[in-house]
Amino acid sequence: MSGRVIGIDIGTRRIGVAVTDGLGLTAQPHATLARHGGQRDLDAIATVVRAFAAERVVLGHPLTPEGIAGRAARSAEAFAGRLRAALAIPVDLVDESFSTVEAEEVLLRADVSRARRKQVVDRLAAAVILQRWLDARKARPRSGPAE
Repeated sequence: MSGRVIGIDIGTRRIGVAVTDGLGLTAQPHATLARHGGQRDLDAIATVVRAFAAERVVLGHPLTPEGIAGRAARSAEAFAGRLRAALAIPVDLVDESFSTVEAEEVLLRADVSRARRKQVVDRLAAAVILQRWLDARKARPRSGPAE
C-alpha cells in the first residue's frame, strides 16, 4: 500500500475521520467534522483525502447485530456510492458494529472527561473501523510469488 487510507464513521451530526500511519500499519484518529448534508459532506471528506493523498476510503457499515443491513446500513451504502463518484478512489464498507461503544470504553478507561469524550469519540470510532479493515487485510492470505 503506497498511499494512506482514510477511515470514516458517518453519524447523523458528525463525521469521525481517521487515517493510517505512513506505513499503513495502524489507524490514527484525525478529526471530527460537522455534518452539513449532501455535497458539503462529500467535499469535506474529499479535502481530507487530498490532504493525505489517500488511495482508499473505509466507511463504517452499521449492520444489525445479526449482520443484516437495516435502514442505517442502506443509508451508508448510498453514501458510499456518492463518495465513490466524488472521489474516484475505492470506498470499502466495513462492519462498524460496536465501534462507538469500543471507542467510549477506551476513553472511559483513560479517564477522559465527558465533554472531551464527546469531542473525540467519533474520530476514535473511525480509527476502530479503520483498524478492523487493516487487521482483516493482514489476516488474508496473500497470493503471488513467495518473498
